Amino acid sequence: MAIKAIHYKGYEFRLSYVLHNLDKASTITFLHGWGSNKELMFNCFKLFFNDYKHIYIDLPGFGKSTCNTVLNTQDYANIIDILLSELNLCKTLMVGHSFGGKVALMLNPEHLILLSTAGILRQKSWQVQAKIKMAKLLKILGLKNLTNYFRSTDVKGMNQTMYQIFKIVVDEDFSKHFTQYKKLCSIFWGKNDDTTPLESALIIDQLMPKAHLEVINGDHYFFLKTAQFIEQKVYEYKTSEVLNNKASTA
Repeated sequence: MAIKAIHYKGYEFRLSYVLHNLDKASTITFLHGWGSNKELMFNCFKLFFNDYKHIYIDLPGFGKSTCNTVLNTQDYANIIDILLSELNLCKTLMVGHSFGGKVALMLNPEHLILLSTAGILRQKSWQVQAKIKMAKLLKILGLKNLTNYFRSTDVKGMNQTMYQIFKIVVDEDFSKHFTQYKKLCSIFWGKNDDTTPLESALIIDQLMPKAHLEVINGDHYFFLKTAQFIEQKVYEYKTSEVLNNKASTA
């Protein structure tokens, strides 16, 4: 594990990362989801994608990486872009889970792998809407401490900075960004995912011109048991795209 200080918008971010397969030329970058860390991704994928140098990164505010200011997803992408540039690593292949998928998308790699990614807004249930209204009312009444009861389980235990970030990124509509990505995209989704439901996968697949969707049995963390299958399908899709390009130019 290594730590590198990155400076962005007047703030210092100390980013924790792990490099693996150092003798390879091309790079595959792994970005975890909200509330997770690089170790989850490393333990899942370290035995696969052996044609690539691996980098696993703790996003700012997660794992062992620091974050002292409020960010949006574009800020996260800019910070990771600076890190990769300073480490002289290319953006060949990038894997993003959930929130990490949004960050990876904004980095515009040559080939994007999305694992149950976030970015498609869904209408909030009446229960969630009621919690939001109650929390706002308590804040107006000066009972701010009681609003912690109404916070999402995704942010419980996090500091105020990360809570403010969560409120920003959870309401970002990435439909336009999915549409604008014109390169290869391999999408993998858990059939029983109730965090980012399969409906979102179908929408993203339609929005992205070069996307290929694979639905796998499992929940939001389906990839923990299917890394080898993901590797196989990514290589198959990449090979078929190369062959199609050759045929079209013949």
